[in-house]
Amino acid sequence: MAARKKKPVVGILMGSDSDWDSLQHTVQTLEVFGVACEVLVASAHRTPDRVVKYVSGASKNGLKVMIAAAGGAAHLAGVVAGHTNLPVIGIPVKGWALDG
Repeated sequence: MAARKKKPVVGILMGSDSDWDSLQHTVQTLEVFGVACEVLVASAHRTPDRVVKYVSGASKNGLKVMIAAAGGAAHLAGVVAGHTNLPVIGIPVKGWALDG
């Protein structure tokens, strides 16, 4: 019998795919502890509708917590928090203007 894949309970949003270097460690750590997650690249500035659509349905889709990581002004965590009642962890990532 094939192993069943766990349903994600953590949603991780990255403002850009260049943030993966920082976030891959988060995903690896969750895997070590057996916590299923899903990762989405979505920007509060470039793709705000995508962020809102994903976050608005997160709870209904079984997610229990959101992690939002972005550089620059790091608005992503605020946009995520504004569209869900789930806990949101904001991670500043080294970007063009700040060191995270």
